[in-house]
Amino acid sequence: MESIENIEAVRKCLQSSLESSSAIACALDESGSRLELLLDRCQSLEDAFGACCVQKCSSFDIGDHIDTVVCSAAAVLRVFEAVHQLQNSLFTDPASDLCTYISHTKKLEEALKLLTDNCKLAIGWLQGIFDLLQDKVITNERCVLNVKKSLRILQELKVMEEGARHDGGLLSSAFDKLEIEFIRLVKDNTMPFPLVSSPSSIHQHANVTTQALPTGKLQAIVERLNANNDRHRVERCKSVYVQVRGMNARTSVQSLGLGYLEMSKAEFGDLHAIGSNMEKWEWHLELVVKHVLDMEYTLSSNVFEKIGPEAWKGCFAKIAIELGILSFLQFGRNVAGSKNDPIKLLKLLDIFRVLNGLRLRFNKLFNGKACEEITSVTKDLINEVVNGSVEIFWQLPAQVKLLRITSPPTDGSVPRLVSFVTDYCNQLLGDTYRPHLIQVLQIHLSWRKEVYEEGIASTQIYNIIKETAINLDAWSKAYEDITLSYLFMMNNHCHFYNLRGTPLGNLMGESWLRAHEQYKEYYAALYLRNSWEKLLHILMVRKDLLSSKLTAQDLVQRLKAFNVAFDERYTKQSNWAITDEVLRENICKHLVEGIVPTYVAYVKNYNLSIENDAKATKHIKYSAQSLENMIRCLFEPKLSKYGRIKRPDFISKIKQASHQFRSTLTAL
Repeated sequence: MESIENIEAVRKCLQSSLESSSAIACALDESGSRLELLLDRCQSLEDAFGACCVQKCSSFDIGDHIDTVVCSAAAVLRVFEAVHQLQNSLFTDPASDLCTYISHTKKLEEALKLLTDNCKLAIGWLQGIFDLLQDKVITNERCVLNVKKSLRILQELKVMEEGARHDGGLLSSAFDKLEIEFIRLVKDNTMPFPLVSSPSSIHQHANVTTQALPTGKLQAIVERLNANNDRHRVERCKSVYVQVRGMNARTSVQSLGLGYLEMSKAEFGDLHAIGSNMEKWEWHLELVVKHVLDMEYTLSSNVFEKIGPEAWKGCFAKIAIELGILSFLQFGRNVAGSKNDPIKLLKLLDIFRVLNGLRLRFNKLFNGKACEEITSVTKDLINEVVNGSVEIFWQLPAQVKLLRITSPPTDGSVPRLVSFVTDYCNQLLGDTYRPHLIQVLQIHLSWRKEVYEEGIASTQIYNIIKETAINLDAWSKAYEDITLSYLFMMNNHCHFYNLRGTPLGNLMGESWLRAHEQYKEYYAALYLRNSWEKLLHILMVRKDLLSSKLTAQDLVQRLKAFNVAFDERYTKQSNWAITDEVLRENICKHLVEGIVPTYVAYVKNYNLSIENDAKATKHIKYSAQSLENMIRCLFEPKLSKYGRIKRPDFISKIKQASHQFRSTLTAL
């Protein structure tokens, strides 16, 4: 039963398909008739437009060109309207709203660029249409004229846009206003800043940058001008910036009193005379670099960074030169170029210390081709400082040795050279100079591809002291009076012993100091025994001889002999000097304790022996107190005519000693 039902269903389906096929066949017959009709009509149209085809008129191609031109022309129109809207805003003063003015300038620049691009595109397409129309046999003359007119309008618009971008145009006028605003901002916001010439006030200038320019506005103006490839305006802005900031910086630092930087080379002959100027140079250079140039570096970078590092570094370099950085460096070179002198070594190390302390800042500020001149002068100065320092340092022992032929002090005091050398070595070994001296030696040896060995500086100092000691031995033998020679050696050994606790004393060591202490005591004993012991023998008489064997005349003669001997010694030694105050007091104390009691005892016995003899009494020239006062006044500094104590002028002493040093350099 199921099979029969299936067969019946298939039969119905086939019957339905036959009916559909029959309907489609009828429809196709009708469509065929319609197509034949359309074919007949197309043939008629083909015959009708045959002549047009023969004349090669391609209206469809012209239509495509026209559509393209219409789109480009519409874009030109929209951009032109935008330019017209910006025109009024750019007639205003940029100072009122610089940010908006720059924004509108940028929009105008972009709009004009779009206008150029679209004008070129539209002109190209329209030129194509014009050429196509001219090639056609059938052409509407009115259409050709319209195309030609449109082409002329677009070309004139393009020329107008180009004028707007160049001198006399709208954009050029806007850039002129920006340039004027840049100059105004720089001038109105630049003023001299107060600087104080004092080392204690250097850190007071840490906030000098609070007087900074409106760098954001200036940077925006420069960036806008540079984006337009307007080199001339950018260069004019840079020129004005350098001129204004440079003159302002120079005016500010001149308030420090920098006249000493203009000293002639001849004035550097006496380095002692420029001591205060050297101190000012150190303070001022640090102040100028840390607080003025550092500020100008930051400002130049902020204002001109958008146009490249060489541009803003060039501006900064010109400002630094205008400020006078080369004068500071030349001052250092003048010191380095002066005659060799031990004091010059200290000055060179001072210069090295200052430059080394500013080294990182110099590397930052003056890095690059734009600062080539400053960098070159700085390198020359460092070379001269390092080479000059090492040259003088290695010559010091030889200079001391060459002074061996000079004469010792007539008063037996410590020679100026010895005081100078020990003070000088203490300075070299102190915290102020020793690190820089070692660094200079290391740099110099590295230039020569040699290795610095620990202790080189100390060994050289030891050699200087060694030559000084040999000089002392030679000088001590130059005295005709052996007693004065003893006093001389006592003074100098005391001087060396007093170096305990100093850098030089620490270098030489405890055993060296103890040896000088022993030598000081040894020569003090020789001095006392050789000079004053014989004086005491005149008065030393046994008591039993006073009453039995010695007559009054003998006692008088002994007293007179004592007076003569004391006066001779006192007169001669009153011109001698014991430099150390403690040593002087001790020597005088020993003399008082050795002479006065013996003298008092003798005078007492003398008075008993010559009782009631008025003539004999007159030979007692000194009282015990007057004798003591005279002894205690020995070796004291003398009084000047105005009543002030004459003390050794240390500066004068240094001058004379260093002058002796310098005079020996030609022999080296």
